Amino acid sequence: MNTTEDRAQELPQLVRLLTLLAAAVALLAVVVLAQLLGPAGPAQVVAVTDEATEGPPPPGSYHRPATPAPDTALIPLTAAGREIRYGRALVARTAAYLGPRGTVGSYTNGMNCQNCHLQAGTQGFANNYLAVAATYPKLRARSGTAEGIEKRVADCMKRSLNGRAVPVGSREMRAIVAYIQWLGTGIPKGKEVYGTGFVPLPYLNRAADPQIGKAVFAAKCQSCHGAAGQGQLLAHGRGYQYPPLWGPGSYNDGAGLFRVSRFARFVKAAMPFGASFDHPQLTDAQAWDVAAFVNSQPRPHLPTPHDWPNIAQKPIDYPFGPYADSFSATQHKFGPFQPIEAAQLSIKQP
Repeated sequence: MNTTEDRAQELPQLVRLLTLLAAAVALLAVVVLAQLLGPAGPAQVVAVTDEATEGPPPPGSYHRPATPAPDTALIPLTAAGREIRYGRALVARTAAYLGPRGTVGSYTNGMNCQNCHLQAGTQGFANNYLAVAATYPKLRARSGTAEGIEKRVADCMKRSLNGRAVPVGSREMRAIVAYIQWLGTGIPKGKEVYGTGFVPLPYLNRAADPQIGKAVFAAKCQSCHGAAGQGQLLAHGRGYQYPPLWGPGSYNDGAGLFRVSRFARFVKAAMPFGASFDHPQLTDAQAWDVAAFVNSQPRPHLPTPHDWPNIAQKPIDYPFGPYADSFSATQHKFGPFQPIEAAQLSIKQP
């Protein structure tokens, strides 16, 4: 039985025990608060690494086969057929004819049309040409004018191929237009064609991040396009096996792919090599972030003072002001895009 004296001797030990327990609880609280409120440290690096190496994602919701292009074996053995075949060759091997060492002349930067319009403009959701003849001529907000196929081709040569257009009446322009029109054989005016344009891609709930995109590029893209985005030249030096994604040999900042959404939707459905719209190799976030990285790198500048004469019609990710809204050029380039879209919708509603 404990006496009063025994209890008096135990009291200091109890106090010390309670003191140690209180100190441990306080230390635990400090650690938890530091993790919740303190600056982010190595965890960010882990997140970048995780995203860069993630994938491929499961096949998407686009399972129907894309609308097939006409069989090239059916091109007639006539003068008109020869023109169509020459047009296809110009699209597939543009640099050989129109590049810096082209047999026709030096018009373009050494890339091929099919670097952006895969498989000579026939691959599904990879910028294919099948609906072009059915939709042109049309009024385009970028120029504010009605444009025919010739103007569309000329713009690609000036922007995506960072060069100058072949003359409208030239054999080359006639051939490219003939090929594009042949691809649209049997497609009625205004008909929607499954597989043209780009795949829909949900916006991120944040801005696209060039730093994360840099890691994605290193993991998924640089084995073909090079660590400096310089691409890989063919052995004969006239054209690229894999095109440059930035630098003096790439598309300029007036090209459609300089818009982050266009680039993201393109690579989601077609990159890396072997990907397709129904079997993607990049997650949505990877596509957005690598697009932000690539389009943050240096490239040729094209003055475009007459683009989007009605600034209210500028796409939400057009990276050059002025704008009809109050969002910054940086947000217009990288996002988040939902606030911009919501603001534009509120203006359009009566």
